[in-house]
Amino acid sequence: MKKYFAMIALATTVFVGCNAERKSEAADYASTEIITDTLANEQAVEKMIKTADMQFRVKDVQRTKEDLSSIIKKEGGVVMEFSINSTIQNTEKAKFSTDSLKEITAYRKEGYLTARIPSEKLDDFTNQIAGMAVFVDRQSFKMRDRSLAYLENKLKSENRREAIAQIKKVSTKKSANVESSLDLKDDYVDKKIENIGIDKQVKYSTITLSFYQDNTIKTLIVGNDNIYDYKPPFFRRLALNLADGWMYFKELVLFLARLWMFFVAGLVAYFVIRYYTKKHSARAFLPPPSS
Repeated sequence: MKKYFAMIALATTVFVGCNAERKSEAADYASTEIITDTLANEQAVEKMIKTADMQFRVKDVQRTKEDLSSIIKKEGGVVMEFSINSTIQNTEKAKFSTDSLKEITAYRKEGYLTARIPSEKLDDFTNQIAGMAVFVDRQSFKMRDRSLAYLENKLKSENRREAIAQIKKVSTKKSANVESSLDLKDDYVDKKIENIGIDKQVKYSTITLSFYQDNTIKTLIVGNDNIYDYKPPFFRRLALNLADGWMYFKELVLFLARLWMFFVAGLVAYFVIRYYTKKHSARAFLPPPSS
């Protein structure tokens, strides 16, 4: 009898488990169907991001930068960044006059500009630049399709909005619900901002321009920094040196005049030594007396 009840209980458990599994599979399938229907109903709006890059040679970098700024403003765009650099290739100084030199410098001037142009006017803008250039070194154009990423952010934002609404319906003060709500709100904001960024990139295309001009020669009169060139002429320097020599000679005489006592003492010593030397020599050669 016990064995009979055990078999019935086992069969009931298996039956209930199978039904639960079927219900779970049905729920997953229904969820998948809902997502598939949602994706099918949503239409991916075309979101194409355009970027362009050009490098070209011009006659005058400064004038080209001014013309580009004017055209960009006229087309409804905006300059994001620009710079102009001059690199010295060679420099030399030649004597121009006694107190001045002529500085000759060869330099290369380069310009860099980044701008955002309405996407529908990008092609016309690049054609205008090609007309301004003396020679185009490089020109490139790229397009990125962000349609699916935009749709993904949109659907995820809607899901997070619905999840936040469901959490708000449950009136609880548990920290887990509060943290979940904050995380969902942050994700919702991130997706919305990312889509706003995509919209801006689609509306305005980014173009990078690098331009340069041929090596330019610049001359400038500068002060002579060679000290030797500022010295007086030869004959004037000779006269000055003779005068300096006479002055040094007089100073020497005056200095020796201070030492006159030493000269007198030296002369006295000389004559004394000479007297005793002669006297000693006379005694040494004196003949012996005869017997």
